[in-house]
Amino acid sequence: MKQQILDEIHQNETIIIHRHVRPDPDAYGSQCGLAEILKASYPDKRIYVVGESEPSLEFLYKMDIVEDDMYKDALVIVCDTANQARVSDQRYKNGKKLIKIDHHPNDDKYGDLLWVDTTASATSEMIYDLFLVGKENRLILPKKAAQLLYAGIVGDTGRFLFKSTTEKTFRYASALISEGIEFTPLYDELYKTKRNVAKLSGYVLQNFNLTSSGAASMNISKEILREYEVTASEASQLVGLLGNIEGVKSWVFFVEEENQIRVRLRSKSLIINGLAKKYKGGGHPLASGASVDSWEEADHVLKDLEALCQGN
Repeated sequence: MKQQILDEIHQNETIIIHRHVRPDPDAYGSQCGLAEILKASYPDKRIYVVGESEPSLEFLYKMDIVEDDMYKDALVIVCDTANQARVSDQRYKNGKKLIKIDHHPNDDKYGDLLWVDTTASATSEMIYDLFLVGKENRLILPKKAAQLLYAGIVGDTGRFLFKSTTEKTFRYASALISEGIEFTPLYDELYKTKRNVAKLSGYVLQNFNLTSSGAASMNISKEILREYEVTASEASQLVGLLGNIEGVKSWVFFVEEENQIRVRLRSKSLIINGLAKKYKGGGHPLASGASVDSWEEADHVLKDLEALCQGN
């Protein structure tokens, strides 16, 4: 499959790369790292990255503006996106051919070519795999691409602390560092915390709920977001706060947006992506997401999570 993907890249002059909405470092890293590899390897090709920008990640890369007619003869590659509904910029369907590269469970089998590897710690790890297959032919790994892929791996492994981290992950991270990237400034940017977000984290630690079964939860309403002057995206990034608290097995963050409530589910060992799927979401076994339409529905999610914890 990797060779088939490389063949398609070689044969197409216009390549447009997408990723998921509400991007994280792996979404940016895999999408933009692949773009930098292709730009260095094929300087005559037209390579673009599209999707809504995430202000906290703009230090990594800036998105391109692509006109509709540029999709007509384009190869489209979607990185790090399990479900079609979560692809940022729905014009991804308008290309000549579609490739999916992802490490989430393959519940939505879209695309003409699908490369899904759920054993990979990050889609950025898969992009480095692709480079290794193609480097004997013509692929080049510029320093900027190495930095992006490293950022993606760091982000999706929680700085190499999550269970998805493998010996291969460390080997690839070491190889990327050997390209001369400066990882300390990268960490500083990735984990820099605004003062208002820091104050909200204090509120979270003082106000989260924990049941006797080990299910923890935190409700962040629009009123709280306004009080702390924090965006829904910034608040959602605090989901990891509850993971180190004694007695917590699994936890959920509810963050209210304009028209829905974002659900972020996490677990230390219990499989929770089935619960996310019940609420039209999905993700990894220990890190998933969904959306609900009301606080009443959010209560149902919490009851289901508590039942899951009670049974284990």
